[in-house]
Amino acid sequence: MVQAFELSLRIAIVWAGGILIAVAVRALFPDQVGLTLYGKQTTLFVPFSRMGFWTCILAAVVVTVLVVFRAMLADIGWRSFQ
Repeated sequence: MVQAFELSLRIAIVWAGGILIAVAVRALFPDQVGLTLYGKQTTLFVPFSRMGFWTCILAAVVVTVLVVFRAMLADIGWRSFQ
């Protein structure tokens, strides 16, 4: 029970940090500043604020998956992951 609580606390902290950083990045970068990707028929403008936002969200998802995967491996008996 203690490990489950610790795991859920770690995931909550990572998500809270990721969301706070994502909101800060979204607030700091204006929507007019970004990266333009040129294709043969069209162009795609990606603002830096959206790239920063989705990067933080993706990092939180990856950390969550890794923590849960490590906990699952520890539950099945692989002690080298602790």
